[in-house]
Amino acid sequence: MQYRSTNFWPVGGPFQTMTQPLMQKRWALILQKLALLAIRSANALVIDEHNETELYTETRNEEHRSRTSTTTSSIPTTGANGEGNRPTQSQFVLPFQPLSLCFNHLNYYVDMPSEMKQQGLMESRLQLLSDISGAFRPGLLTALVGVSGAGKTTLMDVLAGRKTSGTIEGSITLSGYSKKQETFARISGYCEQADIHSPNVTVYESILYSAWLRLPSDVDSNTRKMFVEEVMALVELDVLCNAMVGLPGVSGLSTEQRKRLTIAVELVANPSIIFMDEPTSGLDARAAAIVMRTVRNTVNTGRTVVCTIHQPSIDIFESFDELLLLKRGGRVIYAGELGDHSHKLVEYFETILGVPSITEGYNPATWMLEVSSTLEEARMNVDFAEIYANSLLYRKNQELIEELSIPPPGYRDLLFATKYSQSFYIQCVANLWKQYKSYWKNPSYNSLRYLTTFLYGLFFGTVFWQKGTKLDSQQDLYNLLGATYAAIFFIGATNCMSVQPVVSIERAVYYRESAAGMYSPLSYAFAQASVEFIYNIIQGILYTVIIYAMIGYDWKASKFFYFLFFIVSSFNYFTFFGMMLVACTPSALLANILITFALPLWNLFAGFLIFRKAIPIWWRWYYWANPVSWTIYGVIASQFGGNGGSISVPGGSHVAMSQILEDNVGVRHDFLGYVILAHFGFMAAFVLIFGYSIKFLNFQKR
Repeated sequence: MQYRSTNFWPVGGPFQTMTQPLMQKRWALILQKLALLAIRSANALVIDEHNETELYTETRNEEHRSRTSTTTSSIPTTGANGEGNRPTQSQFVLPFQPLSLCFNHLNYYVDMPSEMKQQGLMESRLQLLSDISGAFRPGLLTALVGVSGAGKTTLMDVLAGRKTSGTIEGSITLSGYSKKQETFARISGYCEQADIHSPNVTVYESILYSAWLRLPSDVDSNTRKMFVEEVMALVELDVLCNAMVGLPGVSGLSTEQRKRLTIAVELVANPSIIFMDEPTSGLDARAAAIVMRTVRNTVNTGRTVVCTIHQPSIDIFESFDELLLLKRGGRVIYAGELGDHSHKLVEYFETILGVPSITEGYNPATWMLEVSSTLEEARMNVDFAEIYANSLLYRKNQELIEELSIPPPGYRDLLFATKYSQSFYIQCVANLWKQYKSYWKNPSYNSLRYLTTFLYGLFFGTVFWQKGTKLDSQQDLYNLLGATYAAIFFIGATNCMSVQPVVSIERAVYYRESAAGMYSPLSYAFAQASVEFIYNIIQGILYTVIIYAMIGYDWKASKFFYFLFFIVSSFNYFTFFGMMLVACTPSALLANILITFALPLWNLFAGFLIFRKAIPIWWRWYYWANPVSWTIYGVIASQFGGNGGSISVPGGSHVAMSQILEDNVGVRHDFLGYVILAHFGFMAAFVLIFGYSIKFLNFQKR
């Protein structure tokens, strides 16, 4: 297999074979970059647009004029099944196994949409891909091109195993062996069109996290870090290593930089096959040239790279080696090499009777889409898919597919001992590390949380100032019950609502990482809940110290720690409940609507507005199902249920405080053990529902 020479320089790596003028120009650009970096922020690598485009174009022309083959590594590597296969030489720390991907007579069906049934279509399913065959090979950059609705992304999702619905027919083989999605996810990468990343971590942390979970477990931390640095140099993100990722269009990286980060987090998994969906979508010419240079560098390492592309410029289009062209209905009308300056593609279409010749200097991609459009088919009364199916090119592709469907000597089917690269313990550690980094760098969420806690504490403390020291009458006791109820419910409800946007953003990232087979959903749920648990403990301590002192509760160690436990537990189950609603619903908006329905019920049946014994018997079950009522019960029972003193009641008589609580409120001090267990039960239940919801409820339909 012949590969193009690489045109990038990892740290410490040698220059590749190139002409002397081109090397001199690159040295000039390096010096220019260094000068710019000395006076500009490290978060913005600015290069003159004219020089950037000129360099990119000249590099491509140089590659077309003179292609060199890469050598195979002299160090053998062990495949997933223990067999020794020789990897392609690259400038990477870790070797990999080049693999080809073949698909033959591929069809894809979905259920017929109800809108189309209303228009009179009676079929039960709709065909989106029709009899598609092709092959993607190592070291070659393949473009999937077609008009909107032709099935480019659909085909890529089918091949990558990212479809969540529909029926697939046909064969897909990986270097001669039938593709198994469980193993395929371990040796492939998928760069989605939407660049979804955790916003509150740095570029380096995002890439390191992906490498931690996706590289084999026998790769030590030093090797992993070296590999991450090589990948960052490859995609030219090393100068942005400490930049925050941020939210698209709001903060952090630019669109072009996010594209390169998307490529990096997939490339750091050391995949053999990479899919890229519209890598230049939404970019200007300069940014697209930078991204395509990154893609070209990736291909030059010997990997199999496939990109969907929509209306590319002439420079971008000619950076591809092969083309798979689709028409509406998901049918192939060309599959093969492009050739220098796309001459093979042009020659193929110009031999078809009625197709006009291309104008000199015209973009072959635009010309190709124009002459193969539905309007031109109707004008010439031809079907380009039928022409291709009866062509010599189709027969050559079938021969190539048959050839690649035979396993090469020394290759065996990919097998992995475990579903994930890392153990469950390492998954939990890595996820907790990322969540810790993400929360620590999210002051807009955590600072607001603690500021709200401090202000609420001062507010309730001043309103109910020293009420705990004035327990002379039944009304004083009820006033203190009101203080306890308000102190628990309102800030807990704030926690419940404020956590939802954070979890919603991270859930979108989870869908991408889960599809890549990075970790178990339960390890993700554990990390998300654990980091919230830590922050809630700190929040609870802050709140308890303020409230306890200002309201004037009894300063006894047992009572203080009971109060602290119930406050921290209430913060946690409120937070976990908000997380659970996000995981159980398709959108944060719907989760917020459910909160506005649930919290008033929690408020009503908390045991203060209506005491438990006054609740109708047919609604009393909800009191026990309400976590807030258990917290109020626990605080009241621990603070006042064991008091031996008496207080005055209407009429002038004195009654024991514990007797009033038991007779009127329904609170007993000897029930505290069950109350504590109930709090652990609510927290555990909400976390488990959160974990299993994100595992089994996938609202990202593809």
